[in-house]
Amino acid sequence: MHLPKNPIILIPARMSSVRLPNKPLAIINGDPMIVHVWRRAVEANLGRVVVACGEDEILKVIEKAGGEAVLTDPNEPSGSDRIFSALQTLDPSREHDAVINIQGDLPVLESSTIESAWMLLARNNVDIGTAAALITIHEERHNPSVVKAIVAWEENKPKGRALYFTRATAPSGEGPLFHHIGLYAYRREALEKFVTLPVSPLEQREKLEQLRALENGMRIDVALVDTVPFGVDTPEDLERARKLL
Repeated sequence: MHLPKNPIILIPARMSSVRLPNKPLAIINGDPMIVHVWRRAVEANLGRVVVACGEDEILKVIEKAGGEAVLTDPNEPSGSDRIFSALQTLDPSREHDAVINIQGDLPVLESSTIESAWMLLARNNVDIGTAAALITIHEERHNPSVVKAIVAWEENKPKGRALYFTRATAPSGEGPLFHHIGLYAYRREALEKFVTLPVSPLEQREKLEQLRALENGMRIDVALVDTVPFGVDTPEDLERARKLL
């Protein structure tokens, strides 16, 4: 068991958001949201951090803040495709052996959550690490916007193997449900394999990209963390983030 030695954190960001136009540049306490996310990634102290931008405006604000950014095709179909494109541009010599993908709308993400997902790659047969937290708000159990992670948890350990992800209320019966956090740590070869796979039937049905990996036999492990870093998708979310920060 050993961790990859040289990870890179990539943060995909683009301007096209229907519910919150120009979302990455929304100002929170004086700085654009994407700058806050970049700072959370830097605080994790795991390696190089780069924002994979769909537009030049995002690149400029990151560089102004002292960060590194790279332009990618704004029409990339998914965040995974965007970070893979950025990786090819940034690291053609393949020095980075792992990639951590952080969504660009998580300004209150805790660095410990990033580290928890990353540490799952210490187990050699794990292709992808991610995170989940216990659902404590009853309404979230039945909210399709809250993705549930169904996990075979290891006994007395805050981690386990992902069996499925769903927007439904699952599993059935009495017991806890877990809120999936959209943060992924990939072995480089796992990301390279993932982006070559066709969209899978369950991925298409649930609108959940990670199901493509499970349907193709890839192993995703999940770290259990204390809190869910809510994503900023609406003006109301933006106000909440401003208060929290």
